[in-house]
Amino acid sequence: MSTVNIIFFAFKFVHYIICIGLIAVVLLQAGKSGGMAGIFGGGGTDQIFNAPSGVAFIKKLTVVMACIFLFTSLMLTRISTNMSMMSIVNQLANVPISAPVGGTCK
Repeated sequence: MSTVNIIFFAFKFVHYIICIGLIAVVLLQAGKSGGMAGIFGGGGTDQIFNAPSGVAFIKKLTVVMACIFLFTSLMLTRISTNMSMMSIVNQLANVPISAPVGGTCK
């Protein structure tokens, strides 16, 4: 296995872990408007019990994970072009096309 393949699979592993973590972090965040209660002015009660330090930490963690996700996405794209991977469109171009077998359509 070449060094490029090892690097590619390492980035792929980190990318998958970050994807799962980013989904979890986004789902853990509280909504800003308080859902349906925010429409009628009842969304302010949650602010009394929330600790602002926890909210700031989750927001920072989301930004850091999003930046890592962006970086790994770009690196995977860059490495895959160097590995001369073919896309499915290029593979379909090599398939011979033949006339349909059977009778005519009515």
